[in-house]
Amino acid sequence: MVNFLATITARFCVQTSDSNSPAGDNLATNGLPFPWSKVRLPNYIVPVHYHLLIHPNLTTLRFNGSVKIEIDVKNNTNWVVLHSKNLKIFTATVLDEHEAHLSDKVLSVLEYPSHEQIAIFSPKILTSGEKYFLHLEFGAPLSDGFYGFYKSTYKTKAGETRVLASTHFEPTSARMALPCFDEPIFKANYTVRIRRGPSHIALSNMPLEQTVEIGNGLFEDQFEVSVKMSSYLLAFIVCDFRSVSGMTATGINISIYAVPEKWHQTHYALEAALRLMEFYEQYFNILYPLPKLDLIAIPDFQSGAMENWGLTTYMETSLLYDPDISSASDKLWVTMVIGHELAHQWFGNLVTMEWWNDIWLNEGFARYMEFVSLEAVYPELKVDHFLDTCFGAIGRDSLNSSRPISSLAENPTQIKEMFDTVSYDKGACILHMLRNFLTSEGFQTGIIRYLRRFRYSNARNEDLWDSLIKTCSEEDFTAGEYCYSSTQATKNAYRFAGEHIDLKKMMYTWTIQKGIPLITVKRQGRKLYIGQERFLKIVLPDDPSWHSLQKGYLWHIPLTYKTSHSDHEMKHILTTKSDVLTLDEEVDWVKLNSDMNGYYIVHYDEEGWNALTELLRVNHTALSFKDRASLIHNTFQLVTLPTDVSETVYMVGAQDDSGWAFLLEKYGVSMCETEKSKFLSALASSKDSEKLSRLLQLGMDGTLIKTQNVPSLIYMVARNPVGHFLAWDFVKKHWNELVEKFPLGSFGIRNIIVGTVTQFSSTEELREVEDFFKSITEQVSQLRVIQVATENVEKNIMWLSRNLETMRTWLQQRLN
Repeated sequence: MVNFLATITARFCVQTSDSNSPAGDNLATNGLPFPWSKVRLPNYIVPVHYHLLIHPNLTTLRFNGSVKIEIDVKNNTNWVVLHSKNLKIFTATVLDEHEAHLSDKVLSVLEYPSHEQIAIFSPKILTSGEKYFLHLEFGAPLSDGFYGFYKSTYKTKAGETRVLASTHFEPTSARMALPCFDEPIFKANYTVRIRRGPSHIALSNMPLEQTVEIGNGLFEDQFEVSVKMSSYLLAFIVCDFRSVSGMTATGINISIYAVPEKWHQTHYALEAALRLMEFYEQYFNILYPLPKLDLIAIPDFQSGAMENWGLTTYMETSLLYDPDISSASDKLWVTMVIGHELAHQWFGNLVTMEWWNDIWLNEGFARYMEFVSLEAVYPELKVDHFLDTCFGAIGRDSLNSSRPISSLAENPTQIKEMFDTVSYDKGACILHMLRNFLTSEGFQTGIIRYLRRFRYSNARNEDLWDSLIKTCSEEDFTAGEYCYSSTQATKNAYRFAGEHIDLKKMMYTWTIQKGIPLITVKRQGRKLYIGQERFLKIVLPDDPSWHSLQKGYLWHIPLTYKTSHSDHEMKHILTTKSDVLTLDEEVDWVKLNSDMNGYYIVHYDEEGWNALTELLRVNHTALSFKDRASLIHNTFQLVTLPTDVSETVYMVGAQDDSGWAFLLEKYGVSMCETEKSKFLSALASSKDSEKLSRLLQLGMDGTLIKTQNVPSLIYMVARNPVGHFLAWDFVKKHWNELVEKFPLGSFGIRNIIVGTVTQFSSTEELREVEDFFKSITEQVSQLRVIQVATENVEKNIMWLSRNLETMRTWLQQRLN
């Protein structure tokens, strides 16, 4: 076999990434040259339709499968390169359009694990414009983690452990379940067949078409052909769950699945999903294109939820609601997560970003639509904490280790790191600023245009701005680049403060440069002198690096402001470093960033702060609660939230031995995940270091405390003063085990890294953190979160050096 491959690679031209990178630099596992050197797949072969058969064995915890991929060939080639990770490929064949074998020889498969790619050689050239089929048979163990096709377990009330198999593919793990073209641009149709035993059910993206009994106690569920979609949205599950179902006004069947003993906790999610689905169909003016949508609570799940088209998966705390136990905040959380995943059925699924550098187009929109949808459908839930979302984004964005919303991300580790506060929260906040700028109606119209234009396709950052700018319909006419309706020739939706705006240029300043602007305000009579600079928490103007960190930063900022004498919001676009505004009359006070609809910090001169302070003292209702909150945030850069009373009670109870033991016992038997999370938080508040060590070990064991909860458990212990160093030492000791469970770049590993050092505030602690990460440089060199973690410690050190003595003096004066 080796000799045969050596011969064919010598005889045929090998396609590589560029002429300067010979294939010989990239050796396959068998020592032969691999024919492709880029991390991204070549674009000369495009998948059209996957015919997938998958059979998980829940006893042996392995799965076998076969896939026949219809492919279009764009350039003549002998090679098919696609993704595969941790799969054993048993056979590979290439078929012509009539499904006849192109070769009577067994085709060998070259593997290149560092790029998670395989290559199949066809002795007969695949000709441009022709249709072919690639047929592969494969197998692997069900994954032990939370990605790919993985095993999950749950315990019944009787103590019996039951096993299920579920998928999680985003961003780059479909290749762990089947060989595929695992990039978002390669959209295709999927026909799925799943084999299972009689005591289980199978679910996939599409409705079940038929079930066939195939002997040996096995059944094969055959599903309808999917719509055209990206590989990361494919999903399939084999389990023994129960469901509750309902129908939307437009005929979409919605079902909520959970383990049988938690079936009674599914009813609220069904009500919320039905109502939110109907809202989105109206808001986007595009009907949901699938016949059904399943929402399923998976016992072992790492992220909050996943938007697989037609089969959305959730952590149990994100979907299940027990009216007898769950709190009002639990209900709000479930509703918001459902709102997020349903928004993805349009943003992400129907229209998908072209590459992961623009993942914010998915996640920023879905995060923002949580608030838009709940305000419309569930006003009684009072979703008024959007400001918290922006406060969190500002906290990250004010560090130099932040990144632009649209950032370079090539390999799987870098891609996983894109799922962060910047993509989700900052993305949502700049969309809110944009909606406020365009008006709700103008924003919605542009969004509908964007979704219609790119449905079943892929889009880039600039495609969104183009869709929002190009407002012309057949009844409209243009003057230059701008659109006007015949009834509104002197004004259009994209005039702001009397000026035409280059929307694309404006939004690039928010998406392709990192950071957040600080607006400085000085009032002299009727004139407002305003300026902008980059806001940085840990570098002051007298720092030598200040000017270099400010250089080149400029935003186009849609400013809004109110005064003591204004009866409406006033607007101005700041596109320069400084500007002067002239007020109509003398005023007592000026407040910028009305309702904090803009993504920027405001700093007034002393007179300005004094005027606002006096206003709040004598007539605080003159400003909205959002204005008051933004003033406090701008002043202190912190925000506190009330916790549920129950959690406070549990924390008090956890401080003695019997109370702690009782809570641990209750944690083990509780069937409500939201209640269990409160128990765990209370257990981690103990002042007994031995108890905290026991908790951490239970997390690593993965029996009583599920592995999925380890990152949050480590953070809970680390924020406990007794647990600072305990958690840090635990992470250092178990680092390799943690990386096995939570891949580099994942939510889990990022939360572990940041969470364990978040309380450190001395130069000695900073040095220890830096030394540890230097010791594992080879592993973590690509991780941006390392810089975030160390910069957080630097920020704490600086804050203490600037404020500790002032606080100590203030407290001593009060105590005396």
